[in-house]
Amino acid sequence: MTERHTAMARAAYSPWICSSLRAALAGLAIAALAAHGARAQDAAEPEGDVIRAHGYSYFGDLKYPEDFAHFDYVNPDAPKGGEIALDASGTFDSMNPYSRKGRAGAYSWMVYESLLGDMPATSEGLPADTYGEAYGLLAESLEYDAGKTWVIFHMRPEARFSDGTPVTAHDVVFSHNLFLEQGLQSYAEAVKRHVTGAEALDDHTVKFTFAEGISRRSLVDQVGAVPVFPKAWYEETGARLDEPRLDAAPGSGPYMLDEAEVNRRIVYKRNPDYWGRDLPINVGRHNFDTIRIEYFADDSAAFQAFKVGEYTFRAETNSKTWATGYDFPAVQKGWVVLEDLPDGTPPTPSGIVFNLGRETLQDKRVRQAIALGFNFEWTNESLQYGLFKQRESFVQDTPLQAKGVPEGKELELLQSLGDVIPPEMLTEPAMVPHTSDPSRLTDRRNLRRAMALLDEAGWPVGPDGTRRNAAGEPLSLEFPIPSSGSSTIGAVVENFIKNLQAMGIEARMEKIDPSQYTLRSRDRDYDLVFDNYTAFLQPGTGLMQRFGSQEAAFSLFNPAGLASPMVDAIINAALETDDAATQDAALTALDRALRYEAFMIPVWYNDAHWVAYWDMFEHPETMPPYALGVLDFWWWNAEKAAALNAAGALR
Repeated sequence: MTERHTAMARAAYSPWICSSLRAALAGLAIAALAAHGARAQDAAEPEGDVIRAHGYSYFGDLKYPEDFAHFDYVNPDAPKGGEIALDASGTFDSMNPYSRKGRAGAYSWMVYESLLGDMPATSEGLPADTYGEAYGLLAESLEYDAGKTWVIFHMRPEARFSDGTPVTAHDVVFSHNLFLEQGLQSYAEAVKRHVTGAEALDDHTVKFTFAEGISRRSLVDQVGAVPVFPKAWYEETGARLDEPRLDAAPGSGPYMLDEAEVNRRIVYKRNPDYWGRDLPINVGRHNFDTIRIEYFADDSAAFQAFKVGEYTFRAETNSKTWATGYDFPAVQKGWVVLEDLPDGTPPTPSGIVFNLGRETLQDKRVRQAIALGFNFEWTNESLQYGLFKQRESFVQDTPLQAKGVPEGKELELLQSLGDVIPPEMLTEPAMVPHTSDPSRLTDRRNLRRAMALLDEAGWPVGPDGTRRNAAGEPLSLEFPIPSSGSSTIGAVVENFIKNLQAMGIEARMEKIDPSQYTLRSRDRDYDLVFDNYTAFLQPGTGLMQRFGSQEAAFSLFNPAGLASPMVDAIINAALETDDAATQDAALTALDRALRYEAFMIPVWYNDAHWVAYWDMFEHPETMPPYALGVLDFWWWNAEKAAALNAAGALR
């Protein structure tokens, strides 16, 4: 599965990671802060023990001053108009993106906004040229005490939902409580431990209070990023957040749902009465009149449809298609543009995830043996045209990536945690993926190592060639993949399975329909699954949701069910750091520990965006480092669109 399809599969059942948790998970890159050079000003100004600001970052400094006109990377004169059409694979049966039941329609969360700035039309964070900063959207300003034990948001009285009703502090409190009562269990339990109160002080002022004796990381930006729903609509309709439905609650964002034809098409239209269109935070953004999503049974069908113009923009992540598929007539005639755009974000930590709830896979030696069955070098050369790099780290290609043996502040931190840290963690280099022979699928050296590990773990080969334990039970593994995925992922998994079978493991790949795949993913009904975690660049409470023990049994953000006292201790230490150097050391230690636990087989990553689009869209000449932003700050060129239509290029 490509990273694109992995992200789509996860977003189908937990899409609020793109909204209510986005600011908390995005983090603040110390390296990015250093790269800013001279900042516009320290916009968070203390007044006694109270800090007032037009935006928020944990360290209090903001790139953009209070009177900024627009983000640096947008085209403030970008024309409004036109339509952009994208694809989605599989099915959907709901336009409620926050329910565990059903499959939510693509971008169904984009109609909602939050107190602190959010990109209603993307999932890439805000702004796109800096980490860990958020600017007021529904809130025009905020204030908080120096200890961050509370925060007050002052809302914009002009804010309106798409039905014309005002957005109030009462809606904010209602939305916060709705997530706690009807939202994902892992989110609700984590927030309840940290956020002790939400109160509407008046119609346009809301206050959150935080628990004593806890880390203050990510609390202000977390409550500031909760999507806001209309309280009156929920009360009038009796709708629930945890149930699928096709009638979506009105949002306050620049786009509204216009059409939803189940399993075929979703159309969003720009709200002509959008209340926030002239805010500096929105200048040069949300430029398309219409965003259309076309659904296809699988990626192969979707690509064929793109070739004839059934949709107009495609973010390509299938290396075979990128290398060999874009030679069709529309490309040759110059109607379709191909671009390789830089991607400065840490790559998604995707890979083959072990279900640690399975007793068989709780033995690390078994997991290490299975991992030796994945031949990245052969896969990349034979199936992916040599276009990918192998991922090692959860924070790949950032200053936080663990390398070599721990030293300096990282070593001091690990030593301070005592016996919870295995001795070898202090003296051995950070774990890196094995190397394999690129000329043949089965690397005999790795196969021998794997078989020795399985023998040692109590899974010898029986007379029938199958590995069995002392009770005579076979070592059996099921690896489901969605039928809507690309043919390449099927080939990757199939060849990986062949190597496992060569070890004497009864391994099976199951290709199942998207709905069943979603259900099995939610229920962790798998031994192995292609899935992903989230890169981290700053400590935050979201780390516990993804990697911590407390919610490991049910967190949708922790597909392995990782529950490690060592990881817990390092996360807690990271949350308690109060200077940048120690923070970096703690996060580097976390990367080292996650790799040590061996709960995922890292696969590949790409440090560029491969995009193809019909030649009627434009983007800024200098792209921001942290977002592709096609639905955010690209725009439509009417003259180019007319030329394509005149040539008969598009249907």
